[in-house]
This record gives sequence, structure tokens and C-alpha cells, in this order.
Amino acid sequence: MIGRTLTTATLLLLASLPLMSGTSAITVELAKKCQALMAEAFPPRVIGNPAAGSAKGSGKDAQAYFSKCVKNGGTMGEADSNVSK
Repeated sequence: MIGRTLTTATLLLLASLPLMSGTSAITVELAKKCQALMAEAFPPRVIGNPAAGSAKGSGKDAQAYFSKCVKNGGTMGEADSNVSK
């Protein structure tokens, strides 16, 4: 009986850990705004062909830019939007 209770308590604790992380999902509006800003900062090399890559920076640079945009709530300064080649 104690073993079963302990197992149940452990499973409940493990199931609730993701809820305690403090992170929340971003809104659709914020994601769309950051996607648009990222598309301006990292234009595609060939229009309509995402596999061609970006004319500026790498994929990691674009991901870092998007993450920073989300952390800033969708506001990126002029200095941040001018990404070097």
C-alpha cells in the first residue's frame, strides 16, 4: 500500500514539473510580429525558396533574433534590426 501511494505521489510530482517552470506560451500576435521583423532583418536569398537560405546571417542568427524579439515583447531597436552581413 505504501509503495503504491509513493509511486502515485512520484508520478503526480513528475507530471506537475512542467507546470512549475514559470514559462508560458507566446501569443499569436507576438509570434507574427517577430516573424515579420525577422523576415525584414534576414531576407531570403531567393524569394519563395526558403531552402536557399538567408541573404544576411545564418539560421542561428535568425533564431537568436526571433528569441530576442520575443523576450523584448516584439519591440526591436534600430541598432538590433541592422544585422551585419
